[in-house]
Amino acid sequence: MSLSSKLNNSTTRIRIQNPAIYPLSRRFYAINFILLAFLASVFLLWSRHESLDIAISQFWFDPLTQRFPWQHNRWLDLINHRLLKDAIIIGGVVMLLRGIQIRDGRRVLVALLLGLGPLVIGILKAHSAHSCPWDLAMFGGKAANFTLLSAVPENSGPGQCFPGGHASSGFAVMGLFFLWWPEKPRRALLALLAGIALGLLMGYGQVMRGAHFFSHNLWAGWWVWLTQMLIFAGVSFWVNKTRNRRA
Repeated sequence: MSLSSKLNNSTTRIRIQNPAIYPLSRRFYAINFILLAFLASVFLLWSRHESLDIAISQFWFDPLTQRFPWQHNRWLDLINHRLLKDAIIIGGVVMLLRGIQIRDGRRVLVALLLGLGPLVIGILKAHSAHSCPWDLAMFGGKAANFTLLSAVPENSGPGQCFPGGHASSGFAVMGLFFLWWPEKPRRALLALLAGIALGLLMGYGQVMRGAHFFSHNLWAGWWVWLTQMLIFAGVSFWVNKTRNRRA
């Protein structure tokens, strides 16, 4: 066993643990890529046969007024759409500044992961032709709906609604997994589960407002975790390769 792995053991005393950016095993990435491939097939099936998406959104839609009653709900917009997102952003910025201050590379990298996941979602959304439920003709709007990977109709509307941007802020919390995994695996797994729960919660708030289909949020979580994992893999590989050359 290498010195690094000994220092990163969960039973090692905090004051002598190694805060460096660490490499994860090939087995870890293999398991995650298999899981992501399986989830992608499930989400694709869900998106292509969108009856469940439509049924969930119809639950929050009023056919008499042809609108989503919760669309402009003050508390849903303030707490779910603004405060939670702002709190995550502030937390990420504080972590970044603290990491720079104490020269903790792992903390800096994880703070960047919190922002890079939603950034990828923002780029995907900006190039998406899928419109939000409240813009679709079936929900009182004018835009045509079409399934994922189908041909884009001429009246597809304003678009820019896939994947779920707001949910990605909650899913970004999954990045804290990489901060605690070596020394505190239980806390790391709790952070991962908390990020999933927060992303689904924030995403469902948008479903209630008519801003997204539920599958939009599932895809947001998928892309956020893929992004965070790939970036961590690349940076950790480069850092440890450089470290070994200097040793």
